[in-house]
Amino acid sequence: MSDLKRTGLYDLHLELGAKMVPFAGYEMPVQYPLGVMKEHIHTRENAGLFDVSHMGQVLVRPKSGDVADAALAFETLVPVSLLALKEGRQRYAMFTNDAGGIMDDLMVANRGDHLFVVVNAACKDADIAHMRANLSDSCEIEVIGDRALLALQGPLAEAALNSIAPVADMKFMDVTVLPSAFGDLWVSRSGYTGEDGFEISVADDQAVAFARALLAADGVEPIGLGARDSLRLEAGLCLYGNDIDETTSPIEAALEWAMQKVRRKGGEREGGFPGADRILNELENGTSRRRVGILPDGRAPMRAHTMLFADETAAEPMGEVTSGAFGPTIGRPMSMGYVATEFAETGTKIYAEVRGKRLPATIADMPFRPSTYKR
Repeated sequence: MSDLKRTGLYDLHLELGAKMVPFAGYEMPVQYPLGVMKEHIHTRENAGLFDVSHMGQVLVRPKSGDVADAALAFETLVPVSLLALKEGRQRYAMFTNDAGGIMDDLMVANRGDHLFVVVNAACKDADIAHMRANLSDSCEIEVIGDRALLALQGPLAEAALNSIAPVADMKFMDVTVLPSAFGDLWVSRSGYTGEDGFEISVADDQAVAFARALLAADGVEPIGLGARDSLRLEAGLCLYGNDIDETTSPIEAALEWAMQKVRRKGGEREGGFPGADRILNELENGTSRRRVGILPDGRAPMRAHTMLFADETAAEPMGEVTSGAFGPTIGRPMSMGYVATEFAETGTKIYAEVRGKRLPATIADMPFRPSTYKR
């Protein structure tokens, strides 16, 4: 793993007994001595601390000084409304390509005079190049290279972080900058587990001390990538590169909830983003396949690349699993994937081919377990 990058918390992970694995070009903790199952349940019942410093942090500053200009420029790359995003709020978005596929999914926050963007680690370099190529006429693109990013998730997250900085009044998708004993913290009330919680950007030279302070709080344990994956799957959330990619449109991926009316057909700022013709057409007329939740009838997990069939004897698959795992909170296996649209209705019985056998499963609503965001 000598060619892999390390986050600033690498030595702390080793001290805490983490098993490290390659992920998106980094050495990352997949689990700690607690183990994936207990880490998952601990996050749901208490609080979990995740190192997400491998993700990209970028500031987009309008050359005019007016954040509305940055928002409008950014709207040429994403099918969501950023002009309406109020200061101190963030929104889920996705970069689309000319074919209407998803280049990456990301978070965009309005911080008053600029936008703060967080992108996925595996897409980081491509995303930064994409922003520089398309936004540099009107915006300065500043890549943040000296800050760690941590996620604190679960019902005890607020109490743990509030002992360091005042976050109790924040609501889901609020963002703010708070002074602390560890320098300025860039805080959002968000995360990727379906739990209430926070993502916190902290200066590299304070990151280990800050992480230790959180781990010393009641109920906080370090959590690895294994539990992060089962938590986000229970929450019905996509993992880029698995559930969405450049061949998947936002409508196929059932992400049209992220597209505000103003960017849709007949809206004030209709289209104007890459792949708009395809995406707006699919919004009106539907798609041939849809991302769905899948609950296997038995105990055998149906993992990524498991083929899906309309019945026990169908010769050709009509879909494929993109993510699958055991759901510790729901106590059963769960999957998500794509099926032909005529099979996408909740309650539809389908079959998956697991080790040469056709096993029954049911199309299910997501999230598999209700989210607990603080609205």
